[in-house]
Amino acid sequence: MENIVLTIHLILALGLIGVVLLQRSEGGGLGMGGGGGAISGRAAATALSKMTWILAAGFLSTSILLTILAASNASQSSVLNEPGAQVEAPAPVEEDSGGLVGLEGTIVPPSPDDAPLAPPPSE
Repeated sequence: MENIVLTIHLILALGLIGVVLLQRSEGGGLGMGGGGGAISGRAAATALSKMTWILAAGFLSTSILLTILAASNASQSSVLNEPGAQVEAPAPVEEDSGGLVGLEGTIVPPSPDDAPLAPPPSE
């Protein structure tokens, strides 16, 4: 159910974006308004504005429905309300002079192969 509503919600969002982008800019906020495009006239403006209102109402409805579905699936308890939920801190690692710590916490001495590579001798 939630996936179906989410899919409808995404389709409505994309449709709303498309319809808003098709509308003619009347404010001229960026100085790009005007011009007689492919869609002109009052009838097209009212159709696009009606479609915008319909898509916006559907988007709002699916948003509220998704919120209700998410709230019904949420658990009623909080992590802060659980008294026994304590996390143990990791044990401190002892440092050694170049040794590595093994799986059981034992220190493994460095091998001779771990020595840094020397540059090749110059001729």
